Amino acid sequence: MYNGIAVAARNWLINFLHQRVPSNLGASLATLPRLEVLLGEIDALLLSNSGLIDQALHLQEQGTEVTILAGLTKHSVTENAILAVCKAVAAIGNPGLSQDNPLERHYRNVLCGRIHTPQGDSALLAAGREALKKQN
Repeated sequence: MYNGIAVAARNWLINFLHQRVPSNLGASLATLPRLEVLLGEIDALLLSNSGLIDQALHLQEQGTEVTILAGLTKHSVTENAILAVCKAVAAIGNPGLSQDNPLERHYRNVLCGRIHTPQGDSALLAAGREALKKQN
C-alpha cells in the first residue's frame, strides 16, 4: 500500500513538473536537470521496493517461511516510500504542502506506514535475533 502511495506521489509530481512554468524560467520545471536527477532517485527507490516485494511474494509462493522477511520487507518498502515522497515534497517546496495538491495527502498517508504493524523497530529486532540465533 505504501509503495502505491509513493507511486501516486511520483506520478503527480511528474504531471506538476510538466505543467508548472515559472515566468523567470520560461520553460516547465520538467526541463531542469536537477529535477530529472530527483526523479531518477525516486525511481531507484521504487525499483528497490518492487524487487523486495517480488522477492517476498516469490518466496512465500514457494512455501518458504517469510515471517522475518515480511517484516523487513514492510519496513524497507515503507522507509523507501517515505523517502521518495519526502524528496518530491522537498523538491517543489510550498506547493507540496498545500492541501490543494494531492502530494500533501500522499505525504501524510505514506507517513502512516511507520505506525502500522510490524513497526520498524520490531521488524529489525526480530531479524537481528534470528540472525544471531543462526550463528550458534
